[in-house]
Amino acid sequence: MKSQKSYTVEQAKRALENFCIYQDRCHKEIVSKLYDYRMIPEIHDTIIVHLIEHNFLNEERFSKSFARGKFRIKKWGKQRIIRELKFREISAYNIKSALKEIDEKEYFTTFNELAQKRFNSIKESNTQKKRKKLADYLLYRGWESNIVFDKVNELIK
Repeated sequence: MKSQKSYTVEQAKRALENFCIYQDRCHKEIVSKLYDYRMIPEIHDTIIVHLIEHNFLNEERFSKSFARGKFRIKKWGKQRIIRELKFREISAYNIKSALKEIDEKEYFTTFNELAQKRFNSIKESNTQKKRKKLADYLLYRGWESNIVFDKVNELIK
């Protein structure tokens, strides 16, 4: 069995500063790391306050970059982004603020391109199965059900 490295408070602060510099993080990720570092719970708040005061940890910045990235790179819809941010215990205010980062026109353009691309790739002769595959794919990626079903009806007659 491998022995776990123990950290002093200062070492943990430096390690978490670097962790936050590499990529924006949420509080939940930091707390998880603190447990990994075997830090006692009384120290958690001290370290988290330090990270916030020195602007290493900022949930609004995290939620905005998360929303932009998942939308542009993974082509997730708003529902999936909201679900993932809630899972990370992000406040409703920050979730709302993060969704404003997504341009409405770009949102629907991306949705239409994604739906068309997936529609073209489904090799299914049964119309009902084809409809289900397309709808399931788009819903899984977090696109709103009303626009998904409108698009499925538009593409598969």
